[in-house]
Amino acid sequence: MKTRNALRELLNDGKPTIGTQVISTSPQIVEVIGHTGCFDYIQLSAEYASWTLPDLDNFARAVELFPSLTSVMKIEDDPRTFMTRRALHAGMQGILFADCSSAREVRDCIRTVRPATPEDGGTNGCALTRDVGFLITEVGGEAWMQAMRDIVVMVMIEKKAAIDELEEILSIDGVDIVNFGPCDYSVSVGKAYNTSHWCTEAYKAHRDMLELALKRGKRARVEIGNWEQAREYIDMGVRDFNVGVDLLAVYEYYKLNGGSLRELLSGNR
Repeated sequence: MKTRNALRELLNDGKPTIGTQVISTSPQIVEVIGHTGCFDYIQLSAEYASWTLPDLDNFARAVELFPSLTSVMKIEDDPRTFMTRRALHAGMQGILFADCSSAREVRDCIRTVRPATPEDGGTNGCALTRDVGFLITEVGGEAWMQAMRDIVVMVMIEKKAAIDELEEILSIDGVDIVNFGPCDYSVSVGKAYNTSHWCTEAYKAHRDMLELALKRGKRARVEIGNWEQAREYIDMGVRDFNVGVDLLAVYEYYKLNGGSLRELLSGNR
């Protein structure tokens, strides 16, 4: 099994982290990103993706070609336990939990990740799966238990109910990183979401969440579309970023180059 969790090491050392997210499960895309050498982890946003269980295995395998790269999976609320376990069994070393509305839900999420030992209080038990090499000799061993303790837990703060319980959520042992979700938050307060102009409530909630998290010594991640957008958040003290998404990058490339070439040839058509 892969015992090194490079993302956990960065967090333990207090270093900045840079991730990117993909919606495609293609191992080729994973390898292309890995070859850039620019990222600490790749997040499979499974909440939006079309995937099968073998896809998760192949995604994790591709990430493991790069020792300093970590795989993270974003998981929606239902069936949360099933998807979390399948991600971990595939070899994912980080989970981003979406749709949590309360501190109680966050605690339940953490328990699905941690080993079912008296000291850890988790519900994650033994299985003959990829993360332990499918071998009986590694199932339930010390290396596996430690690997489950090292799983990086991220939590989306994207509902008004979660903002209302933010102080309690930030105090929960096991929450490594929090991340604001402007679209779901806007909807939860009855406002339409616009990618280019957040509603006033969402903008304020985002800033308040970042400030409170940093004040409480909790890591807070910001999702950005390009590197220049990181500047204002770095000035606030943010050191964790997730930049870009594969499908949007493809769209922007073809829109720019296809559109520009079409305009260039417009007089010849």
